[in-house]
Amino acid sequence: MNGQTKKHFSCIECGGQTLKWQGQCPHCQAWNTLIETLTEKAVSRFSPVSEIDQVQNLSTIEAREEARYPTGIEELDRVLGGGLVHGGVVLLGGDPGIGKSTLLLQALSFMSAQHSVLYISGEESAQQVALRAKRLALNVQSVELYAEIQLEKIQAVLVERKPSVAVIDSIQTIYSEVLQSAPGSVAQVRECAAQLTRLAKSSGICIILVGHVTKEGALAGPRVLEHMVDTVLYFEGDMHSSFRMVRAFKNRFGAINELGVFAMSEKGLREVKNPSALFLSHHDKQVPGSCIMVTQEGTRPLLVEIQALVDEARSPNPRRLCVGLEQNRLAMLLAVLHRHAGIPCYDQDVFVNAVGGVKITEPGADLAVMLAVVSSLRNKPIAEKMIVIGEIGLAGEIRPVQRGQERLKEAAKLGFKQAIIPLANKPKQAIAGINIIAVGRIGEAVGQMY
Repeated sequence: MNGQTKKHFSCIECGGQTLKWQGQCPHCQAWNTLIETLTEKAVSRFSPVSEIDQVQNLSTIEAREEARYPTGIEELDRVLGGGLVHGGVVLLGGDPGIGKSTLLLQALSFMSAQHSVLYISGEESAQQVALRAKRLALNVQSVELYAEIQLEKIQAVLVERKPSVAVIDSIQTIYSEVLQSAPGSVAQVRECAAQLTRLAKSSGICIILVGHVTKEGALAGPRVLEHMVDTVLYFEGDMHSSFRMVRAFKNRFGAINELGVFAMSEKGLREVKNPSALFLSHHDKQVPGSCIMVTQEGTRPLLVEIQALVDEARSPNPRRLCVGLEQNRLAMLLAVLHRHAGIPCYDQDVFVNAVGGVKITEPGADLAVMLAVVSSLRNKPIAEKMIVIGEIGLAGEIRPVQRGQERLKEAAKLGFKQAIIPLANKPKQAIAGINIIAVGRIGEAVGQMY
């Protein structure tokens, strides 16, 4: 390294730069996010997205729906909002070995029958990709493959071939000759993603970027990477389970928080048409501590079993443990249960689990968690074929949830006969096959659970 080369520190969260390392980023105030990079020369490398360089009135611009490319995988199309979009950029992240490359290779195999596709591999050789395709028994006669990590060569091939869909596997392995830093650095990831995004917008090529994740589960590289692309998908799942979930965290062309469910098999990822079956246990009879709720993942209602185990504490500080739910919210719910229903748990260990490895972030699970805790504490099972939905307020009231009608219809379709719901969610017309119990306070709900 010559003496004129300078270094600085870049923040992986906001991309801000500083000359000295600090524990806290001075720009976004995040802790331990500054990493050392080389200072690059300022060169103008960008062109505008739009060819029109004048101010326009928004009402005079013709708005038209972009053509979509179905991937041939219904669960993936659901998460994307109906398919890939002409000129769109998709970022897919996930743990190593979870199935990102497998899923995209399957999608390209289906799409190659109707569209021109190109798979750019920066991590595996051409022989390794061909071996995977053979193991999955995919028809890849029309799938083009290019093993390269240099950005400028990839751009030239994309301009020359003009495929409808291109996959870059992965963005952390691509480097540009304009920058001196190593592949995977903040500067390289930001530069390569920006250049590929500009190319996608100007040429109409749909580009799918595969991204690595950190040990915390967030996408590696600068946070600005997620802002640049149109769609951000996360591949989730337990490595010890065969089930995988793809979730949309950002989508400019569809709903966010959509969920696609897959099962890993010897022939690749297989779609799961009825994911509610994954998240329900099959007990011979009703058991204490088990409560079924209906959560909303994007536009899809899912039935999930919440299990609670309450046991006498053996230490001065009772344990509060959640799997798939927010732990701090559990402590709040136990306090509400004591204050407004007269049921104390301060001397009990409380363990709560969402079956199937699903993560529930919405507050609509509050009432189900609370009734599961009461059921376990009293060692009395909840009534058979009953589902529970509702958010709990600190005053003991049961607040409404979004899309209550859709949740009830999904439960009725799967054979549930009773439902405890918030008073504000009570439908004006009865839903066939299900008896609805509308409650306004936590004490009423506890009285109706058996």
